[in-house]
Amino acid sequence: MTKLLIITQKVDTEDPILGFFHNWILELSKKFEKISVICLEKGSFDLPINVKVFSLGKESDGSKMKYLKNFMNLILGLNREYDSVFVHMNQEYVLLGGIFWKIIGKKVFMWRNHSYGNLFTRISVLLSNKVFCTSKFAFIAKYKKTILMPVGIDIDKFKNSKVHKVKNSILFLGRMSPIKKPDLLIEALLILDKKSVSFQADFYGDPLPKDQNYYNSLKANVKELMLENKINFYNGVPNYETPKIYNEHSIFVNLTPSGSFDKTILEAAACGCLLVITNKSLSGEIDERMIIKNDTPDNVAESINFWININDEERKETLDKLQKYVLENHSLNALIEKLYKEIIQ
Repeated sequence: MTKLLIITQKVDTEDPILGFFHNWILELSKKFEKISVICLEKGSFDLPINVKVFSLGKESDGSKMKYLKNFMNLILGLNREYDSVFVHMNQEYVLLGGIFWKIIGKKVFMWRNHSYGNLFTRISVLLSNKVFCTSKFAFIAKYKKTILMPVGIDIDKFKNSKVHKVKNSILFLGRMSPIKKPDLLIEALLILDKKSVSFQADFYGDPLPKDQNYYNSLKANVKELMLENKINFYNGVPNYETPKIYNEHSIFVNLTPSGSFDKTILEAAACGCLLVITNKSLSGEIDERMIIKNDTPDNVAESINFWININDEERKETLDKLQKYVLENHSLNALIEKLYKEIIQ
């Protein structure tokens, strides 16, 4: 067993977007002798004694200069407490610490799953021993040192509870931002409403501060279109509460472009939701009818309507295949095993 330094944005089980990473740390703690975690911000967590969490101080409203000073002090001060470094999502930390880690002989591993990249991304890849992503459309997927990874679904928590799903219920769950395209889904729902298709749609998620006006415009648009009795908005919820929400809905819609691979897609699938997605990362892996080739409102509406009207036998067969795919290819156990092996090699 070895000692690992993990650098991530946030450690907080209550965070609707990043709360899942707590389980990654928990499972990795069973593989490594000692884990030190440096995060920009910390909240609620419950981790074993071989895990120590250090915050850069965002929860105390520190400045960027303070974060930088704390980061450099921690990677220097803890240098005897780790053999390898695993940076999750934020390339900036590789750029800041990469040369130092090279000098003192620490291996660096970076996880990045965005479709876009720049010169700084290329430098961070250069400074890393290996880089990880889940989508073959991610910016870093083209490099020889890239390892394609399982998404990491906790199949003990995300599973079909066999409760009665609300008929024709549609779920959108994720950050409320333009890149996620909730506005496109609302346009598609308007088309279905005009065709007298019965449905109930629930939107769960919060905007970033910069997207608050965008989020307000979504709700205003729903009111203006007189869809308030069919479309509901709810605040984001912690990751551990989402299995219940998935299990209450029949269809999960995710319109994030290929390159980013939202784990909510496979969480929903594991809980027995049919999918309407635009992410081509799953092309050739799941039923192609779930993947929209051209994300227009008409195409999204057509796909939702197709799955609403599918017969029970075909629905069950499709869901069984989908859940089997998640179980065999994207479980949390599969991710942790592969991640551990790649780091200790």
